[in-house]
Amino acid sequence: MRPERRVAAHFRFQAEGCRALGSALYATLLERAADDLESSGVVAGVLAGHLDHRRRDAVALRMMAGVHAVVLERRAPALARYYPSVGGTASPDEPGLWDEFRAVLADNVDAVREWLGHPPQTNEVGRAAALAGGLFHVAGEAALPIRLVEIGASAGLNLRADRFRIEGRVAARGPESSALVMKDAWLGVAPPDVEVDVVYRVGIDVAPIDPVTESGRLRLTAFVWPDQLDRLERLRGALDVARAFPADLRREDAIRAVRELTLRDGTWTVLWHSVFRQYLDDASYAELTAAIDALAQAATPSARFAHLMLEPEPTSTADTFPVVLTTWPGGERRVLGTAPAHGLPVTWLV
Repeated sequence: MRPERRVAAHFRFQAEGCRALGSALYATLLERAADDLESSGVVAGVLAGHLDHRRRDAVALRMMAGVHAVVLERRAPALARYYPSVGGTASPDEPGLWDEFRAVLADNVDAVREWLGHPPQTNEVGRAAALAGGLFHVAGEAALPIRLVEIGASAGLNLRADRFRIEGRVAARGPESSALVMKDAWLGVAPPDVEVDVVYRVGIDVAPIDPVTESGRLRLTAFVWPDQLDRLERLRGALDVARAFPADLRREDAIRAVRELTLRDGTWTVLWHSVFRQYLDDASYAELTAAIDALAQAATPSARFAHLMLEPEPTSTADTFPVVLTTWPGGERRVLGTAPAHGLPVTWLV
């Protein structure tokens, strides 16, 4: 199969995903971009040298983020009228959308190509609702301060989950004065009503983004789909929280970081990750599992360890992912609830 046809198939697969998750704008553009790529149009020129990417590399979303960045920087006023992220209101069904998008690609080839080397990093803030609920379960098991470690952390925004206000039908948690309020975030059974004391926040990523810099904010915003204003609003609120509550971000391999992690007396160490498994091959995931098992073996009643994750089941086609918590000593594994890919709402089961 020609590389152009193979990558065009990736674009169409991504278009279906965007449509299923509520982005008609990106679904429309990606379908047209796939056709253009197969016809050796401007998309083929932009992707030259990048047609060996695998589907999981999400080169389509990289290209789309590059265009979105141009729009966010106010350098594409004609296309901007289709992008709600900058106040646009035009319908994606209007015939002029593709013409304006293609023109931005043609006029900004180098700028867009710079984004092709960066994997998508949305730092999906909605997933913090699952993390926060899990932390209440951890604290409910033993009232100890929490050392929170996230792998695949991107900009580490979710490390501030306890500083976000989360409101749902079953409970409301977090400071009422928070710059980020997630409404209708929790369904089902209320998590334990206990104090969560996070005393340590460290994020591990191979390419961390500093969320308090202008370039970091642009990168995070550009990867959010521009017609999903709720996600953009959450991101902007989380960026404000990040300025007030620092976290330690480290450029490091996740497996090495977990191997070097040690438990500390008088605390919980909570290892968290969300929609991260897909970036590891089977051998790497086996190494990560072994490193987690080693930490589990070191846990004691005074130096506790918890593994909390929101990951799709490998063989499942469900639209929601389980929120899974395992705690040591003891190794009790619980499916606390479920959440969609972007995190909201979380339906708690226990």
